[in-house]
Amino acid sequence: MSTTEPDALLGPADIRELAAALGVRPTKQRGQNFVIDANTVRRIVRTAEVRPDDVVVEVGPGLGSLTLALLEAADRVTAVEIDDVLAAALPSTIAARMPSKKDRFALVHSDAMRVEELPGPAPTALVANLPYNVAVPVLLHMLDRFPTIERTLVMVQAEVADRLAARPGNKVYGVPSVKANWYAEVKRAGAIGRNVFWPAPNVDSGLVSLVRREPPKTTATKAEVFAVVDAAFAQRRKTLRAALAGWAGSAAGAEAALVAAGVSPQARGESLTVEDFSAIAEHRPAPASAF
Repeated sequence: MSTTEPDALLGPADIRELAAALGVRPTKQRGQNFVIDANTVRRIVRTAEVRPDDVVVEVGPGLGSLTLALLEAADRVTAVEIDDVLAAALPSTIAARMPSKKDRFALVHSDAMRVEELPGPAPTALVANLPYNVAVPVLLHMLDRFPTIERTLVMVQAEVADRLAARPGNKVYGVPSVKANWYAEVKRAGAIGRNVFWPAPNVDSGLVSLVRREPPKTTATKAEVFAVVDAAFAQRRKTLRAALAGWAGSAAGAEAALVAAGVSPQARGESLTVEDFSAIAEHRPAPASAF
């Protein structure tokens, strides 16, 4: 049985009232679409499998719809908000609607891409409604910077969700798919309709689940592996022999690295796993001497 206050979550009228009081108009520039449906935020929390001992980090809490639902279920929540007005208002919204949990809430007023540390205990979960224009870089930054995050559930534009969760051989498999897979097992975890947002976006949204895993066993660094991934997909229609020529110093060098890694030089990036890219990175030819 929940010990939280009745009707603590925000409904459509609450959201509009809060926004009006703050003079907030959702901006396209920041991809702001506020969730106005309490059932949807509770569904997100359930799908994220948030536990009573979890320390959850939320990126882009906005007016606090999802934040309140997370506080119902988790031990504590740290929200990262870039918007000055929203960041200033959120603590008082939490205190007013869920006073018993206000000491379990922390706010970091910052750009998530610049966050290097968080207050309090290390986060165990990341749950966020991410604006489509920054979703992938923010997600990768948080997974990289906070290795204690075991489970992640993000709501993103459906197209981004498809890319993140794509498998090798899928036509939308690309850089986000491979890099996310370095950190986690990634899968689609549901769809979200447009009518649960204010304003309603002109695109569908999807949920993506990421469960932390060990990165591939490789002698190459993450940066070295990601350099191969970036090169392979920069010219994704080309064979890897051609696409990796710049990375390897020549097409012949690329072919040698591919053969040594057990990958066909005629293959394309979209057919490779993160383990394949790691093997190629290990065999990068040494740069030719200038003498």
